[in-house]
Amino acid sequence: MSQWLGWADAISLSAALDGSPATAPSGARAAGGAEDRECIRVRTALVNAIVEGSADTAADFTPYRRRYLARQQAMEAGIGPLRGHLRAKLVARSPAMARLAAVDVVMEQVLDPHARSLLSTVPVLLEKHFERLRQSGQAGPAPEGAWLDVFRKDIRDVLLAELDFRFQPIEGLLEALRTRQPG
Repeated sequence: MSQWLGWADAISLSAALDGSPATAPSGARAAGGAEDRECIRVRTALVNAIVEGSADTAADFTPYRRRYLARQQAMEAGIGPLRGHLRAKLVARSPAMARLAAVDVVMEQVLDPHARSLLSTVPVLLEKHFERLRQSGQAGPAPEGAWLDVFRKDIRDVLLAELDFRFQPIEGLLEALRTRQPG
């Protein structure tokens, strides 16, 4: 991670940690089950989209690449606004929680471009895996098309793992919202 954080990023992170946090809006209420329910709703919708599309039967990788990229975009579109909403709830809780939200903003700005770059290589790796399985499936004793079942399970598992990875900041923010503040 030290290779990903430049000096300007370190200054931004230091300012978020040491600076004066944003103030809570008037009339702000403590977080409750609504945030939990929203996180579950978003995650469930993304999981369902991943699982529902796993019955593709194409023997060419192109539709799988398109589908994978669409699922990555859906994850970004669903998780980004949720993360912003949870940060806003933190800002409304207390100055310490507002500082945590500010740190999360900096971490997102610093880490997301690197994570996005790394995750963009996954379809390339999956295509290589697809070709290996297809070659071994054509030469092996398994029933015709069995390799495709293996690939569909693998691509589904990789998408679910990516969703878990992308959801980690959400889970951290949600856990912070569940924390009771003294006083």
